[in-house]
Amino acid sequence: SPTDSLSEYADVPSFISTDNLDTVPTIWDVNTSTTTTPAQSQLEVSSQTQIPPEEEEDAEEEETEELGHVDTYAEYRPSKSTIGIAHPDIVVETNTLSSVPPPDITYTLSIAESTINSGLLSALQLEAIIYACQQHEVILQNKHRAGFLIGDGAGVGKGRTVAGIILENYLKGRKKALWFSISNDLKFDAERDLKDIDAANIPVHALNKIKYGDTATSEGVLFATYSALIGESQAGGQHRTRIKQILDWCKPDFDGVIIFDECHKAKNATSTKMGKAVLDLQNKLPQARVVYASATGASEPKNMIYMSRLGIWGEGTPFRTFDDFLHAIEKRGVGAMEIVAMDMKVSGMYIARQLSFSGVSFRIEEIGLDNDFKLVYNKAAKLWAEALQVFMRAADELGLVSRKSLWGQFWSSHQRFFKYLCIAAKVRCLVELAQKELEAGKCIVIGLQSTGESRTREVLDENDGHLDRFVSAVPKHTVDSGGVINITDDSSSDSDGMDTDSNSSPDSMQDNDDVIFVNHTSCQTGREETFFLQFVLWIEEMKQGLLNKISDLGRELPLNTLDELIDKFGGPDKVSEMTGRKGRVIRRPDGSVRYESRAEQGLTIDHINIKEKDRFMSGEKLVAIISEAASSGISLQADKRVKNQRRRVHMTLELPWSADRAIQQFGRTHRSNQVTAPEYIFLISELAGERRFASIVAKRLESLGALTHGDRRATESRDLSKYNFENKYGTKALDKITKAILGHIENKVPPPKGYPGGDAIFFRDMKHGMMDVGIFCKESRFGISTEKDCSITKFLNRILGLEVHKQNYLFQYFTDNFDYLIEKDKKEGKYDMGILDLAPGNDEIYEEKQETFMTAGNPQDGQVVLYKISVDRGMPWDEAYNRSLKLSGPNEGFYLSQKVSNHPCVLLAEQGRGKNFIVYKPNIGKQTHPESLENLHQRYRKVTAEESRDIWENQFTFSFKKCSHANWNGKCKKIEEGQECLQGMRLRQYHMLCGALLRVWKRVSDVVADITSSSILQIVRLKTKQHNKQVGIKIPENCVARVREELLLMDEEVKRKRKEKEQQAAEQRLAVERMRKIEVENQLRANLQILFVLFSAVYSCTLGPTSAPLRAYSQITACPVHGSPLSPPNHSVHLLEAVEVMAGSINIRFLHQSVSFTVKGSCKKKSGD
Repeated sequence: SPTDSLSEYADVPSFISTDNLDTVPTIWDVNTSTTTTPAQSQLEVSSQTQIPPEEEEDAEEEETEELGHVDTYAEYRPSKSTIGIAHPDIVVETNTLSSVPPPDITYTLSIAESTINSGLLSALQLEAIIYACQQHEVILQNKHRAGFLIGDGAGVGKGRTVAGIILENYLKGRKKALWFSISNDLKFDAERDLKDIDAANIPVHALNKIKYGDTATSEGVLFATYSALIGESQAGGQHRTRIKQILDWCKPDFDGVIIFDECHKAKNATSTKMGKAVLDLQNKLPQARVVYASATGASEPKNMIYMSRLGIWGEGTPFRTFDDFLHAIEKRGVGAMEIVAMDMKVSGMYIARQLSFSGVSFRIEEIGLDNDFKLVYNKAAKLWAEALQVFMRAADELGLVSRKSLWGQFWSSHQRFFKYLCIAAKVRCLVELAQKELEAGKCIVIGLQSTGESRTREVLDENDGHLDRFVSAVPKHTVDSGGVINITDDSSSDSDGMDTDSNSSPDSMQDNDDVIFVNHTSCQTGREETFFLQFVLWIEEMKQGLLNKISDLGRELPLNTLDELIDKFGGPDKVSEMTGRKGRVIRRPDGSVRYESRAEQGLTIDHINIKEKDRFMSGEKLVAIISEAASSGISLQADKRVKNQRRRVHMTLELPWSADRAIQQFGRTHRSNQVTAPEYIFLISELAGERRFASIVAKRLESLGALTHGDRRATESRDLSKYNFENKYGTKALDKITKAILGHIENKVPPPKGYPGGDAIFFRDMKHGMMDVGIFCKESRFGISTEKDCSITKFLNRILGLEVHKQNYLFQYFTDNFDYLIEKDKKEGKYDMGILDLAPGNDEIYEEKQETFMTAGNPQDGQVVLYKISVDRGMPWDEAYNRSLKLSGPNEGFYLSQKVSNHPCVLLAEQGRGKNFIVYKPNIGKQTHPESLENLHQRYRKVTAEESRDIWENQFTFSFKKCSHANWNGKCKKIEEGQECLQGMRLRQYHMLCGALLRVWKRVSDVVADITSSSILQIVRLKTKQHNKQVGIKIPENCVARVREELLLMDEEVKRKRKEKEQQAAEQRLAVERMRKIEVENQLRANLQILFVLFSAVYSCTLGPTSAPLRAYSQITACPVHGSPLSPPNHSVHLLEAVEVMAGSINIRFLHQSVSFTVKGSCKKKSGD
């Protein structure tokens, strides 16, 4: 169907080359003005107006200019906060976020002037503290206090900002705070951060050092890990939990700070007790001031599940639950999360900056695999394929019913094996490069994801704790006799193989039973026993055959990467190792090898990494090796405060498969307050996909301001961080190639050229290969089929188990299909390109009109603004002529079309990179796509400036509000039929919706989908002539009227609800006022009744028994105790006032007593008593 963005390949033009993907046209109006696709509409235009071929080409070129990507980041400075000293390094913010302002500041800081003026907290950090504390003053509709999200990247100083928030609240009298993080080691960092801002007087208590049930600490920061939240104890027969201990310490009315640091890294937080505990803690302390700190908090919506205090979902919001929010955002495409971030910034609940990478340089070192290594790799791939067959046969013969654990561990080890093999291939080259850098006066940081410790410990156990050789990092598999299948899984405490951050976690594995026992105790008869012994011998024979082959291969396998690296750099005395492993294999001075513990005298293993970091930062050691598991929070930059200020060269042996995660990893060496920026070297092999992943990360670094060695093409910077395979295109491409390889469909995308034996052999080999790595499996009923749950991650991990040439060709086939699908959707207007820039490089953008509409909010209402924007794309003659004066090349200058016509086309050609020319035209300015010289000469002839002037000026004037067809043919059939035609027109008008978009997203999306059959809302950025930055949704012209109606309805609804609220509030105020008056009157009436009783008593005491209360009243007012006699009419008002005052200030009993005493005294005086 036309609405399916991933429709089948039928009726699609032949395969498009992926070599020039950077020049894919980004068409603005695709699939929005009508339900026909651009391809159809172009066919209609050409059939109706019969444009000559060259003019048709011109038309296509003229319509591809309007959207594009420009630099993705803008330099950041606080816009509303004016206090503090500038941050020591350049900090940037995404262009999208920089286009919206934060709210005005209403909060006054209590932090000491000395702390601010001495720069202990920079202006940037103070701004975050102010906005966090300001947001904490807001109460959401569910009566919970609003929270704040700090999304600053690595190195900006989140730790100090958090410490500043704790200090500010401490000074306001809130002396208790909770700080949750991912590691107990980070407690030392928390203490350091507080000390750095002159708040060393605030104590930090580690929860893991406090006994269960003990709440003795009176004030300060309680520091705990996320895992501590689910801790429990049964000691002394009492069930105690950490969460109850925390709640007891806080007390229910707790209004201090709770910091959730790196909350996205809390393991399995979405579905486990830990995630529930984090939400539970927030629910039980509704007045707590919550701060979330996470660099990827607002880039991956699933990480936001904890963030209930942002008020984005729940009561009074467009999303009833978090799942509704998640579904809506994921459905809306890549730009939606940026809209959420903008909405959060405008509302004052979010701030996100990151260090600029200017000054940082990077290069990619491609390592060719030598033939010997390829031979070992291919042998290993074949052996694993054989092992798979052996295990399958053994499992069948043993009659295993549940094989989940068996295959979970098998594939986990398979992945780890090839991962280590890939890394080991780069060790020799890395050491050579590092030695050169050391000789050049730099120091080295090597990033690893894993350490391979469990394999070393396993060999240790086999040898009774002795080692006399280096150990290979690869895991091994054995099949024991007696019906036991043993799988040694290499997963150490150092999240050893697959850290989740590498985005390549092993195939799902729920069970951890390493050994599967087969029950054979029921063997009764002699014949059965004989058969069973033969069976055991057969199993033993299979096992032994496999073990012998493994043993042969083992002699050729590389050593443990980490131990080998340390050895090559001169041993532990020369290398600072910061990993989670407990021991290592070292070479003694005499050449012998032994295993030793990393622990040092007087230091626990937890403190070793901190000690090693200090040795590196002091220059005692010049090589540091960090693993992903241990590096969180570690700072290794060339800090101005440390002795070792050599330039850091950060080398990566393995890249995470996500640019965001790679940037996080590089944050270890690129941080604030550094003398020199680091240099990054990516070591990549020719194995499947590594080059592609490295280029994605490189492009991201480039967009952040980093420099390549050589020519940096700044204008070409594009943010391809979202360009990964784990999306619908990747899934569809994988489905296509598996079906094509199995022969189920005929694929329009041909296999890669050059495969030995041709296409038929390619499909045959790939079919066998994918069976060898378990992507295809044989089933008795269905034949060969694809494995269930075969995700992109699983596919990319598994194909590493193919022989080198096979995996490279298969990966190429996959990416060809992936690129083809994206290209196809771009042509049909179904591709979500994220946030694009309207008319990049054009200054003639004007705001013509704006309409404002109210939107509902939590807790405050917001607004959206519908702008009408006009863009003048044309280039006036003066500008073109001045540009031509700077041109000197023989083929540069003005050109006129060869075709004889009353209205010939004119252009200005300027030499670009290579052989191509940049083209400028009077009606569209700079053309997006360059022209080749051959194409120029074929369609145009070179002319002088004088010859072209009149034609240029005529076309410039004519095209202001007329289309190209009218220029070429004197008329346009579309216009004659009463339709709109914008082809090649100079002036373009657009409608753009800006403001609190999250609150109107669904309404607008439904309208656009109803009219255009496309649910994609194109998000655009622009900068007007008046220097106003705007980011919003581009509303297709044919949807503007309906969208306006919808917004008016919403505006009226919000205003009506607001009026109702105001009326309710006024009525409540009146009701309260009435109740207060009634209470006062009742009180007065009661008091007067008492007085009348007393008046009667006075009267009967002095004047005899008569029922004239007025006389009694007169008598008491004339009592000598009160002064001279007064007449009742004059004084009654004063008495009533006095009674009213008394009624409000003293209780009835006291009044009764005081009047009684007065009356008694009066009676005694009157009777002469």
